[in-house]
Amino acid sequence: MHLHRRTFLTGLAGTAAVACSGTPADGAPADGAPATRRAVAAADAARRLLPRHWKQLTFRTVPPKPGAGDSFQVTGERGRITVTGTTPATQLTGLRHYLKHTAHANITWAGSQTDLPRQLPAPAWPLTVRANTPHRFVLNDTNDGYTGAYHGWDYWEREIDVLALHGYNEVLVYVGADAVYHRAFQEFGYGDEELRAWIPAPAHQPWWLLQNMSSFPHPVSRQLVDARARLGRRICDRLRELGMTPVLPGYFGTVPPGFETKNPGSRTVPQGNWLGFARPDWLDPRTGHFARVAAAFYRAQDELFGPSTMYKMDLLHEGGKPGDVPVAEAARSVEKALRTAHPGATWVILGWQRNPPKAITDAVDKKRMLVVDGISDRFPHITDREADWGSTPYAFGSIWNFGGHTTLGANTPEWAARFEKWRTKEGSTLSGIALMPEAADNNPAAFELFSELAWRVGDLDLEAWFAEWATARYGAADPHAAAAWDVLRRTAYGTTRADKWAEGADGLFGARPDLAARSAASWSPKKMRYEPSEFEPALAELLAVRRDLRDSTAYRRDLLDVARQALSNRGRVLLPRVKEAYDAKDTARFDRLTRDWLELMDLLDRLVATDSRHLLGRWVADARAWGADARERDQLAYDQLSLLTVWGNRSGADAGLRDYANREWAGLVGGLYRLRWERYFKELRAALAEAREPRKIDWFALEDAWLRDPGRLATRPAGDTYRVAERVHARLTTS
Repeated sequence: MHLHRRTFLTGLAGTAAVACSGTPADGAPADGAPATRRAVAAADAARRLLPRHWKQLTFRTVPPKPGAGDSFQVTGERGRITVTGTTPATQLTGLRHYLKHTAHANITWAGSQTDLPRQLPAPAWPLTVRANTPHRFVLNDTNDGYTGAYHGWDYWEREIDVLALHGYNEVLVYVGADAVYHRAFQEFGYGDEELRAWIPAPAHQPWWLLQNMSSFPHPVSRQLVDARARLGRRICDRLRELGMTPVLPGYFGTVPPGFETKNPGSRTVPQGNWLGFARPDWLDPRTGHFARVAAAFYRAQDELFGPSTMYKMDLLHEGGKPGDVPVAEAARSVEKALRTAHPGATWVILGWQRNPPKAITDAVDKKRMLVVDGISDRFPHITDREADWGSTPYAFGSIWNFGGHTTLGANTPEWAARFEKWRTKEGSTLSGIALMPEAADNNPAAFELFSELAWRVGDLDLEAWFAEWATARYGAADPHAAAAWDVLRRTAYGTTRADKWAEGADGLFGARPDLAARSAASWSPKKMRYEPSEFEPALAELLAVRRDLRDSTAYRRDLLDVARQALSNRGRVLLPRVKEAYDAKDTARFDRLTRDWLELMDLLDRLVATDSRHLLGRWVADARAWGADARERDQLAYDQLSLLTVWGNRSGADAGLRDYANREWAGLVGGLYRLRWERYFKELRAALAEAREPRKIDWFALEDAWLRDPGRLATRPAGDTYRVAERVHARLTTS
């Protein structure tokens, strides 16, 4: 049912203020950008986002009322719109609200639609909205790997604009963190080359910063370290201009090899292995050596990126070992080092698996800790985060994407059922939202819906929300668009935490070949979380959207996503039939079904080749662009490609990391994935013909060889998304 706009806006206008603490009254962190830059920051962003209409927009900054937090108001007349807000970023949030509810336009990190009239329409009445939480945190620790470690400023500038549009005020920044370690540890006996050999290449750096690994796959060059530091500084400065807080990595004890030898009297705790990789040692936080290293770390970080008020640290992440160090004492020492460098700073810590334990939350100043909960919407047993973390402030979070899978889906019913209930219950310490898919730039509907949680009150009607989304997404109401998104609401976006998952099932085309394959990634759902046949009608409905609404990147992205997902889902139906034919030794049926499988892969590759963001060649070219010479360009390309496929070395691949970051991209589907399945089917066919068991294939050797020479990869899209999607629909309806 479509929600009447007056009803919707009246509800928003009546939003009650929520007592909270945010950024200072001038709309910027204490270490923020100059007032002159803040004054024009929102207008500059509007110029980038709406180059034909930005002159019709006026942005004004007003300090928040005491205890009231961030808010915005949109007023004006036709062609003259005024957006007032507490920070430049909040003003942009007001702009997005106006674009959606008045102008029927849409700007996301995965497709946009800005087909606006020559003069911007006036809002029917003042649009006044207040944030219901102070913390709107975004990005996962793994984002800089799985979204793209080699993005440049053009990417980051738009990404920051889009995050501000969607209401976020705290952004995790890992780019350039290697420069901090490189500078700080030269004070403790390490040389330049020694440190660059320890630091992983950019695509793998997130797991080094989490203390999971180091030294893979090649040493980083000095020019690369310096270039990424410059980009990181630019990102931080832009966030400050907009009144947003860069959340930087804090220091919790990671040291290079041989620290005790180079620093007599120091004490380190070996951390063992993580999925086939040797973990860096942990410096005992209770010691004077830790205090000195932490001081050097924060000093170097301030010099390179400027100070912040929020620092991300996860002690003993995914199997870290405390040894004989009491965890509570370690936490207090880590906190002391942070407070010494940055009095009043907030320690941000991930809620993941069993972290943080109460030994940590009970040991520190709870008022200066924020738990960004990665599993609020995943496990049924999670019902009382106040009890779990001793009333430590936390942000309701979601990780709907793992490894950058192209899968559509999110547990949106859990957001509707739980966020407001948890926020408003007696004694609640829910203080924000935390959007943390492992890779960004996917599932734009989920992105927008989750972002809006922090800017609304009352019950969330998902049926009405998706209907309104469809109108803004394509620029006007259309019955087929509404029907398509209602199908998606009930299927891919209708899953719940009852099955203990938050992501959709990945596709089997990206799996290492096995007739019994149930997922491509080792730790992904083993079956579909909705009925595939109920999903497919969304494709027919999107194809039927009226012609004048099909020109936007938003429409083309959604059409590609739905067609791709429908093809991917069909693979899960087909593979068991291939197995039945093989087990029955029915060679004729086996030949027909395996031919169908490869033809579906070819069609899938053609479909995703129509979109620039689904090109493996572009991903590789981004990495190569950072290299100073041919050798470094090859090394950086391998860094990128290995993450998507084998992930790391053979032992890591064998431990389950292989294909963790699988995705249905052109060049990957038609390249490595097709190569593997074709090789596998040929071996099975030969085994049937010769009445023998199939020979074992060394998949890692095949994959590693392909990574080093993948052949020519397209960097520009080819073909028309709509035409190929029509072919997908025809194929699915006749098979």
